[in-house]
Amino acid sequence: MPPISTPDGSPSPARPANSPVDEPDTSPGGETATDPGDGSATSPGGEPAASPGNGLPRPRPAAEPTGPGPSGQATRDLATQFEDEKPGRVLSGPAGLILTTAALAVGALALWQVFRPLSQGSKYYLIIFLAGVLPLVFLAYPADLRLPARFRTRRQPASTRPTVTDWALGALAVAACLYPVLPIRIGSGGGGYNAFLDRQGLLAPTDLVLGTVLLLLLLEACRRTTGWILPAVCLLFLGYGYYGGLLPQSWPVAHAGLDFSQLVDAFYNSDSGFYGTPLDVAASYIVLFTIYGAVLELSGAGRFFVDLSAAAFRRSRTAAGRTAVASGFLLGTVSGSGAATTVSIGAVTWPLLRRAGYPPERAGGMLAAAGVGAILSPPTLGAAAFIIAEYLGVSYLQVLGWATVPTVLYYLGILLAVEIDARRSGVRHVVIDVGSPWRLLARFGYHFASLMAIIVFLAVGVSATRAVVFAIVVAAVLSYLDRAHRLTPGRLVTALVTGVRGVLAVTAVCAAAGIITATTTKTGLGPQAAALLIGGARAATSDPTLVLVLTALLAAVALSLLGLAVPVTASFVIGWVIVGPALLDLGVAAPAAAMFVFYFAVLSEVSPPTALAAVAAAAVTGGRLVPTMWQTLRYALPAYLTPIAFVITPAGLGLLGVGGVQRIAVASAVTALSVAVLAVAAGGWLPGVGPAGAPERVLGAVAGVTVLWLEPVPVMVGAALAVVAAAGVFARRASAGRSSSGSSAHRVEEQL
Repeated sequence: MPPISTPDGSPSPARPANSPVDEPDTSPGGETATDPGDGSATSPGGEPAASPGNGLPRPRPAAEPTGPGPSGQATRDLATQFEDEKPGRVLSGPAGLILTTAALAVGALALWQVFRPLSQGSKYYLIIFLAGVLPLVFLAYPADLRLPARFRTRRQPASTRPTVTDWALGALAVAACLYPVLPIRIGSGGGGYNAFLDRQGLLAPTDLVLGTVLLLLLLEACRRTTGWILPAVCLLFLGYGYYGGLLPQSWPVAHAGLDFSQLVDAFYNSDSGFYGTPLDVAASYIVLFTIYGAVLELSGAGRFFVDLSAAAFRRSRTAAGRTAVASGFLLGTVSGSGAATTVSIGAVTWPLLRRAGYPPERAGGMLAAAGVGAILSPPTLGAAAFIIAEYLGVSYLQVLGWATVPTVLYYLGILLAVEIDARRSGVRHVVIDVGSPWRLLARFGYHFASLMAIIVFLAVGVSATRAVVFAIVVAAVLSYLDRAHRLTPGRLVTALVTGVRGVLAVTAVCAAAGIITATTTKTGLGPQAAALLIGGARAATSDPTLVLVLTALLAAVALSLLGLAVPVTASFVIGWVIVGPALLDLGVAAPAAAMFVFYFAVLSEVSPPTALAAVAAAAVTGGRLVPTMWQTLRYALPAYLTPIAFVITPAGLGLLGVGGVQRIAVASAVTALSVAVLAVAAGGWLPGVGPAGAPERVLGAVAGVTVLWLEPVPVMVGAALAVVAAAGVFARRASAGRSSSGSSAHRVEEQL
């Protein structure tokens, strides 16, 4: 990143020579930010930022004042602390060699499966894939169990290498995963893959034992990678499946009851359990896209995207804010991870924002909102987007099409908020000393080639898996145009291992999600929960339109609460099997229902009180945690309302690119108006005019929400309210101008 200066040419405050602004780091995120002087992050009052005691992770300075600034690896380490998964070990020695070898084998198998699928079928591949990945989870992620103080004999250091228990669990995972395909008779079980499938519904005792072992191992793998919440949710569904038959049969959620062997059979030997759609998505799509992301990172694409954003807005008054938002969008096209993108853009752009005068909390909110857009930005959406494609039986390109307009509207809302904040708060103009964006594009624009290649290959009918592999090849070949980032064979191996390691936690979550989907399928919980949700809405009104609106609002609340507890992928899976049927029963189109669930699952990353992306941003800026969360919520506000427009009217499908050109254009334009009005209402400032008072802000908020009902009458009413609110702002400005003129005249008279 080039140096920064003020408009008058004065240099920016002194900072370490290898700070993120000055060091030509080769990682996409650059360096973590430090305050001028001692390198420690502080709150606005000058004291170290601290968590307000709400049980959330305490924001820590992005760098400690212990010498040279952190490397790109330090930025990635910081990102992992605030991902859906916990940070893993950095292995070396024999353990590192084993993990690297196994990861290479898994990556090679995933690539082989794209062009030469195993003849035994996709489920056979999933069994082999899980057998390769699950043991690595126990090696790469520590148990992190802390004994009570009275049982500790001495201080327990953090485990940096696998313990005997980890090796034992890894070996047990290999046995439990490979058992269905081993051609060895073990009592009445075993005998190979076909024999195992023939026992579906009638498991042998050995099948039952090893299925139970795999169940427990997956729960432990989820606990190690994501914490206690998801395993607890899985156990809740397991308990419902086992004890649901004891509920009064008059209850809507009661069922006939399942014994333990039936549950294990559904998990271990069916297409909706461990080896269901979520795991299929992880093994077929996500692993390839994580490898692709690693290739782009090592080729220098991330750094180019940040530099290009800075160059594009280097002369604007809001250069710092625009650079952060544009960087979030560009990095998001290859990341698909909210917290990681937040840390990456924050590490480089926080010094710019600080120099421009942004308080840490407001800057953190902006960074978090921009970072979460990574999960919403084509062409690499979050993992749940691939699950949508599989559940609905559509191409991934179609899902990308559905996400395009909402993504544009999302970033429109953030950019408007940035512009409003700059004018309301008196943000200083920061000149970024960087060259022309056209020169950057001419030299490094080839980084866009692989992204465009994915879209082109998908458009001509190439499968998503082959498209991303071809994109990997394109990125690897083009990397030789930059000597510093050439992907030599050794670096390609690093990318492959990094990509596979990046999918470990997702694989554990997706396999465990099979517990939820299988239980829901076997018990019929989905239709029952849908009936409850619709019944709750019908208890308030009998009007079909209002029933749909209330159901959507109840579903939005339920999904937001669910997303606070479990990762985005699991949140989508649970939401789809519970909320999806309710929306579909009310006549909502499948694309609208799926994207509604997807968006509210994603927005959990910016929803208090967890808001992982906001926590990550606070760690970079050193801002107070809760104010950062509320600032994030304000920046992302339109994203909470736009998905409701998908489902409450048929015209909302235009936002997903469904329907004719006229429907798409009208829906996009009207929703853009809503986003703009809501941004003004939330920010309290009408660009080009001046501040908005409380009456105008309330009126604007009502107008913005009304316009989202994409029907002629509500749109006209909302537009009229917006005009009235704008007129109020103009009147307020005129009144303030007259008052100012009167005061000036009075002072002149007194002087005379």
